[in-house]
Amino acid sequence: MLIVQKYGGTSVGDPDRIRNVARRAVATATAGHRVAVVVSAMAGETNALVALAKDLGGEQPDRREYDQLVSIGENKTIALLAMAIQRLGHRARSFTGPQVRVETDGAHERARIQHIDKDRLLAELDAGGIAVVAGFQGIDARGDVTTLGRGGSDTSAVAIAAAIGADVCEIYTDVDGVYTADPNVVPSARKLSRVSFEEMLELASVGAKVLQIRSVKFAMRYGVPIHVRSSFSDDEGTWVVREEEVVEQLVVSGVTCNRNEAKIRVRGVKDSPGVAAAIFTPLSEAGIVVDMIVQNVSQDGTTDVTFTVPNDDFARASDLARDAASTVGARDVQADKGIAKVSVVGLGMKDHAGVAATMFQVLSREGINIQLISTSEIKISVVIDAKYAELAVRALHETFVGGGEETA
Repeated sequence: MLIVQKYGGTSVGDPDRIRNVARRAVATATAGHRVAVVVSAMAGETNALVALAKDLGGEQPDRREYDQLVSIGENKTIALLAMAIQRLGHRARSFTGPQVRVETDGAHERARIQHIDKDRLLAELDAGGIAVVAGFQGIDARGDVTTLGRGGSDTSAVAIAAAIGADVCEIYTDVDGVYTADPNVVPSARKLSRVSFEEMLELASVGAKVLQIRSVKFAMRYGVPIHVRSSFSDDEGTWVVREEEVVEQLVVSGVTCNRNEAKIRVRGVKDSPGVAAAIFTPLSEAGIVVDMIVQNVSQDGTTDVTFTVPNDDFARASDLARDAASTVGARDVQADKGIAKVSVVGLGMKDHAGVAATMFQVLSREGINIQLISTSEIKISVVIDAKYAELAVRALHETFVGGGEETA
């Protein structure tokens, strides 16, 4: 088999853990497989580089120089891992993103992969070596280093797996799979043996931290199976595969909570064409991703527009919303960071009535007020006060997964 293995920061957090990764990679190669390994920076390395950038460059340092700096962490890891593999008597070569031509657009800090030159990687694999590749980084058309944003090494790994035609992309992390909820919040959460690309995409988009959302999109688009497993054990993890390969389709496969969102409300907006465009176009041009959007029913010719954005973009989004509100003659803008988005996700919701009603009943019973609601075919999300987030997750998990409601 042709296998891509990805190891996160905790998996390569110190020399002993790097040696452990080296042993795993060599064992896989010795078993007759061709192996490419994609790694993140050592745990804490990127945070330290970010702190330096902000110390010397201010809260919003130059984006090109920021990427040039924070990409260093992965370069350190790949060299150390290649050395560790070589010391075990196996051939290995390390490659930065630019060296294997991970070509991206020019959006620093959140670049998107456009093409990967597979020839150099395949040449190393065909020569019997283990290719060790830096995740999270690439190169744009001008030859500048770019980075892919939070969790970008997952995206690098799946994109490389797609480019070289890998049979599987193994994502090694500090958890042993995808769970029905965060076990730290819900001790009774159970590990899923298989989950569909669609479910994982929704779970990643609403707060599940196991996989980065863009990596799931790549896997889904190119049909690359993902195996999420622990770097500290040999146990089977969770397979992320096509829907038809999921045997047990649960009504609700996961309950998630995302605290990394903030709510902005533009009040007293004129209910006329072009107003919504005036509010959201500046946000789009600034590269701010808007999640949930709700517009109230018009009263007296005016309405309120409420939307959510990532916490990291809260300050910029608030400023842009106030500028837009002034332009369109809105009454005022209210901004709130004290929210959480709680979601239930499951393939079985496609043909199982009553999930929304049950969810709302559970939250009502716990005295939790719903501020916003968003739905898709296999997901229901609500925005609530952040202080009730864990209570909501536990109550919903108990109802849909831990008992009370039929789940399959």
